[in-house]
Amino acid sequence: MTATEPVQPDAFGFAPAFAVDEPAAHTLPFVFNTGHSGAVYPPDFIAASRLDALTLRRSEDAHVERLFASVVELGAPLLRANFPRAFLDVNREPYELDPRMFEGRLPPFANTRSMRVAGGLGTVPRVVADGQEIYARRLPVAEANARIEGLYKPYHRALRGLVQRTARTHGRCMLVDCHSMPSSSLGREPEMKADVVLGDRYGTACAPILIDGFEAAFRAKGFRVVRNKPYAGGFITEHYGEPNLDRHAIQIEVNRGLYMNEASLAMTAAFPALVEALRAVIIDVAQDLDDLAPRRMAAE
Repeated sequence: MTATEPVQPDAFGFAPAFAVDEPAAHTLPFVFNTGHSGAVYPPDFIAASRLDALTLRRSEDAHVERLFASVVELGAPLLRANFPRAFLDVNREPYELDPRMFEGRLPPFANTRSMRVAGGLGTVPRVVADGQEIYARRLPVAEANARIEGLYKPYHRALRGLVQRTARTHGRCMLVDCHSMPSSSLGREPEMKADVVLGDRYGTACAPILIDGFEAAFRAKGFRVVRNKPYAGGFITEHYGEPNLDRHAIQIEVNRGLYMNEASLAMTAAFPALVEALRAVIIDVAQDLDDLAPRRMAAE
């Protein structure tokens, strides 16, 4: 396919459902992922919902793919979803499903009792982030299976492929899972008022030197940083972080109040400065890691 040929929509109406922005040369041992930033809402999905289009976007990490777009120019690939998190959440197990949502029997291997399912935020979410029910009626089980087979599994094949390629090319891989968080989620305690929350599954998903490097780089730019509270990382951080294999994963949550109007989701005048600050953080971390022997990360 040439660059000028139109992309044919898939069965859900996405054209395409996700994309990999590739650097001219993959010079950094990093992969960046924005699995919750998709903002394409198929008309059939909106019609099946009891919510209006803006309310459906409450779960979306709006504009995060733009916040981190500079990583491509710096030498790292960026995998970004176009489908919205309210439609399918790739930061969950493949079959983390709420039986109350569906007509028909879920497969016996489905995880129906996780805390995320109980909260309505499974692989096919029941609610948007503020707790409002998405659907006016139950969905056929076949619909959940179609989203998992047609979107979830191809997305994770692409993500695994990028991680494996990076590890082959550089001898190691640092996966950065990029998100945004509502300012209201941080509570009222002064110590929880964060601009950035870094998650490494409480020290299990990456070598300490990686999360230490990100925290130091963010703090040097004036950001308030908290680790693992209230976000320690989801399925992607937990399952792609294998420090013993020199494959590391870290989740970055950026406070939405830093760059957008949280009611309208419109970017504010502060957006360009935040883009530049994030770019500078990534440059600092990459330079610090490049000064170290690659095997030191696995040894920690």
